[in-house]
Amino acid sequence: MKKILIYFGGFLMLFFIIPAICTITPSKEPTQETLSTEVSDEDTEPETSNQYDYEKYKTIKLLHPETAQIEELNIDEYLYGVVASEMPASFELEALKAQAVVARTYTIYQTIHNSVKHENADMCDDFNCCQAWISKDERLAKWEQTEAESNWNKIVQAVDSTKGKIVTYEGQPINAFFHANSGGITESSLNIWGGIDYPYLKSVETTGEEGYTQYSSQVILTHQELIDKIRTKYEDCEIDFAQENCIQILEYTTSGRIKTIKFGNKEIAGTEARTLLGLKSTNFTFAIDGKNITFVVTGYGHGVGMSQTGADALAKLGSNYETIVKHFYTNVEITEVNSL
Repeated sequence: MKKILIYFGGFLMLFFIIPAICTITPSKEPTQETLSTEVSDEDTEPETSNQYDYEKYKTIKLLHPETAQIEELNIDEYLYGVVASEMPASFELEALKAQAVVARTYTIYQTIHNSVKHENADMCDDFNCCQAWISKDERLAKWEQTEAESNWNKIVQAVDSTKGKIVTYEGQPINAFFHANSGGITESSLNIWGGIDYPYLKSVETTGEEGYTQYSSQVILTHQELIDKIRTKYEDCEIDFAQENCIQILEYTTSGRIKTIKFGNKEIAGTEARTLLGLKSTNFTFAIDGKNITFVVTGYGHGVGMSQTGADALAKLGSNYETIVKHFYTNVEITEVNSL
């Protein structure tokens, strides 16, 4: 009888426990946001197939955050609105083509890697989150009537003449960041966004950007205004302006931007200082004059990837869009989506 009970107990163990072990739900995969802050860049790129079907990316679901509406657009129609919003139509056609290729690449990269960013949409029209976008009617209304149609046709030509072309690194679409003006030298991604070292986002120099003086700026703050801005993040910040080194630049990046700066008793990253003080880039100098601190800023944007004014400057010198793209992104190829 005892043997029968032992055999019966063993049977129950096999019947209930082993299947339970085999069907335990695996732990949830970390999100892209978690990956980018917890592991190295090599691990931030999920493995994806080299086979991309253009039909899959032919339609973009675009979220308009202000209305919470989602609009479905053909990818090229979507890109008309992106290029028209992101780059002046007065820029050279080859620069606009480069912008079209970069924006298409960024769109497809985000669709693949950040598909859960917007629950039911691929992208949104907020440039702080995805890319800027504007409808044709809105864009035409903002241009001078005499040039509106020709401007739009130029944008369409830039997108259509580069149809299906994207930027790839080792066969994969790149995270194609871009910005307005680099001030003559772009920034490595290693110095931005938690130190993610994308192999194709390295610092490169560009001639001709000094002519775009509209992208230089300055911010003047009183002592108290400066302290108040820093205290929005660091409440215990104290700055003794009677001290000679009350504000100190502690470290520069390889491109000459501010990497670390000290305000009184607080050391903060240059990227954080840019946000807190409302500066257009981390490429800045400062001067204390009486009760005011003047920040002189060169360039506009984070400085990573393609500089739009740099692209225009290169186009003016005769570079085509492929040369422009390969100048700003290291060791990349221009690839047809259908051939991946």
